[in-house]
Amino acid sequence: MKNEIKHILLALSAAFLLYACSPADGNFGGTEYMPDMAHSIAQEANVYTYYYYNTWDSASTFRLKDLAMPGLPVAGTVPRGYAGVYAAEIEGHSVSDVVDELRGKDGLNNIAVQLNGHVPYHYGDTEDERLRATAEIIANPFPITSAGLTRGQGLYNIYCGICHGEKGDGLGYLVSEANKNAKYPAAPANFLQDQFVESSNGRYYHAIMYGKNVMGSYRDKLSYEERWQVIHWIRSLQAKDKKLEYSENANTFNPQYGVPGSQVSPIAQSVSDDTTEPEPTQESSESVTPPAEEGGHSSDSHSQGRK
Repeated sequence: MKNEIKHILLALSAAFLLYACSPADGNFGGTEYMPDMAHSIAQEANVYTYYYYNTWDSASTFRLKDLAMPGLPVAGTVPRGYAGVYAAEIEGHSVSDVVDELRGKDGLNNIAVQLNGHVPYHYGDTEDERLRATAEIIANPFPITSAGLTRGQGLYNIYCGICHGEKGDGLGYLVSEANKNAKYPAAPANFLQDQFVESSNGRYYHAIMYGKNVMGSYRDKLSYEERWQVIHWIRSLQAKDKKLEYSENANTFNPQYGVPGSQVSPIAQSVSDDTTEPEPTQESSESVTPPAEEGGHSSDSHSQGRK
């Protein structure tokens, strides 16, 4: 009788242990007996190999590098500080002024939200998609400003000038005679050549997003606005080589590539409840309609920024 009881207890203990170590199945996460004593449940630091700890099978095995990389936003959500305003159709208004409004300018009770540069790009990493982007993305969604050109120059010299040269002539330090160890596998693009001067902004933007030939992608190094400011600076280098102007005051280089900031109409001032405008009289309503504002962005120029 005592032996039977022992056998029953042993059987129950074995069943309990087996149940305590059941693998994951469907929505069931599985169970493990005293996992802390078996192995560390923390991810191993500085390891890029496959992560075999706390897993049951190959389906639950991941590379630590993949787990550490930032993921995509949840479907249907918009990141805080979404910069889609840059690609919005703001007829006749300065995008920079709109951004200032979003960041709380001239508002005592506003909450300043730094825009994060998250803007979707609806072109794939193929040659056909590169040609489509080149054909469809023409205008720069940001107006040409002195501050933007200064910012674009600094970013260009950091990320682009080492290969393409500070003048845009393709003679950066990596291929320069001043660099005795220069062994670059391919000559960088010379932006001063006619084929690049005449190319649309889409050719540059697509190359920044995905890279081209031996050039890698810079989408993770430059934000949405920074990419366009770099393109503005490249255009200014091309205009300088052609003895033309590409600045905040004028664009004699190619009007399609960018609108000077001085030609962009400021955003209308908001009207509070205390300063409402008077109702228009019949006489004033019959007055001649004023001419359209000059220098405003066309809807085409902003729609290209969305692509």
